[in-house]
Amino acid sequence: MTTVPRTPDGRYIVVRGRLWRCANPSLPEEHRAALVRDLMAGRRAVASAKRQESAGCPDDGALAAARKSVDLAKIALGERGPVWWTDGSPDLNRHMARNTPYADWYAGLSDGER
Repeated sequence: MTTVPRTPDGRYIVVRGRLWRCANPSLPEEHRAALVRDLMAGRRAVASAKRQESAGCPDDGALAAARKSVDLAKIALGERGPVWWTDGSPDLNRHMARNTPYADWYAGLSDGER
């Protein structure tokens, strides 16, 4: 498994230079694990609905419901929706790291760390 850089404050991971918000680290492990199971089930349902669609049997309701379940799991995990930190810092999700306050930290990573 490839590791990805995590910002020093633990709020984001960086994938191809872009920040992605991490799950709330204060979630109890058992609850976090259940939410991850829900997330993965939702992703499998999205894939299944897309396969049905490509086979000529689209079910827009199934795809919409699957996407909604993914969204709800991500919100519950803290990866979407209101930020889980309380210091008033803005949400930089999906921003390029080089254009954020993390720019110097990111520039200091070696190519192997990126």
